[in-house]
This record gives sequence, structure tokens and C-alpha cells, in this order.
Amino acid sequence: MQGWGEGELWTDDGVVLAHDFDFELGSEPVARAAHGDGERGLIPALPLGGASPPSGTVPGDRAQEVDAFVTSERRRDRRTPSDPDDLVVLVRAFLAGEDVRLADVPLDLSATTPFQRDVVAALRGVPRGEVVSYGELASLAGYPRAGRAVGTVCATNSFMLFVPCHRVVASDGIGGYGSAGVGVKRRLLALEGVSL
Repeated sequence: MQGWGEGELWTDDGVVLAHDFDFELGSEPVARAAHGDGERGLIPALPLGGASPPSGTVPGDRAQEVDAFVTSERRRDRRTPSDPDDLVVLVRAFLAGEDVRLADVPLDLSATTPFQRDVVAALRGVPRGEVVSYGELASLAGYPRAGRAVGTVCATNSFMLFVPCHRVVASDGIGGYGSAGVGVKRRLLALEGVSL
């Protein structure tokens, strides 16, 4: 698993709040997983552009919104990992090429619009080893003419592994992959048996 880089994963009550990764080819894969009490674990990681880590607590004006989201996510599926160490195991397995399901991991989407949540839900439903175009994802999300807006959702994705934007390709080829680059996108797809 050499070459994935390092990063951090923040959770609260089993809900992923954010993660931040720096891709460093050839480096030892290490990341820290932090949760409510500040404990950390090690995971191999990937880059993530634009995520700003929480400062240990959710800002007061969002705390109630996040609490409601966490409660609904906990009710939604009690089989999902609730411990950061379990998330570490899942991410390690995913980056080792194992067929693990990250789509069930609860995410803090409280700051997203209904459109963004619909796109995220549709994308999390795209199976491992399959790709869709931006236009196809827009249709799957219920917005058949919003391919460009779907591209914006992917470009600002704060949950790189848990919302698999690497499975979204351009109609004429692989397409971009933000600051991580097309090489990382190809490598993620290769883990799933897709060659582009």
C-alpha cells in the first residue's frame, strides 16, 4: 500500500465530519483518525482538496443541525461502523483493493443543499467497479439536465473515499480529479478493476 500518502479523519459519534489527505507518491501510508475524545488511529489515505478540519467541536450555530443529522444517521443503519478504529480498518481494506462498502458510512452532510444530498446519494449508489458520466449521475439524482452542476458537486466533494467521485467520468474520457489529479483517479479505479 505504498504511495497513498497521509491524512486525517474526523468523526463524531460514528459520523464522518471531514477528512483531509495529502498524496505523496512513495511515502509510508499513514493517517490519523480523530474523534470526539481526541483519540487517533492510523490509516493509509488519499488527498482531499478543500476540506477544513473541525476544531474539535462543531460551531454553536451548526451544533443542533449536526446533532439532528447524527441522530437520523444512527437510526438509519445501526450496522455501520461507529468507532473510528472500525473506519480505519475499512479505509485500509479499501486502499488494499478489497471489496468493502464505504457507502454506508454516515457523513455529516448538514451543510449541503438538497440538490447536493441527492447527488451524493445517487453517487454512493454507483457500485464498485462501475463508472457513470456527469450527465448520467445527474439523471440518477433526478436532475437530468444538471451535468455541469453535478461536476461542481464532485469538485467540492469533502468525502473523497466515502463519496466516490472517482467513479464519475467525462463523456469523452476519464475527466479530471481536482487537486489529487487524474493519476490518483486512475489508481482508485484500478483498485476496482476499471481501466481508463
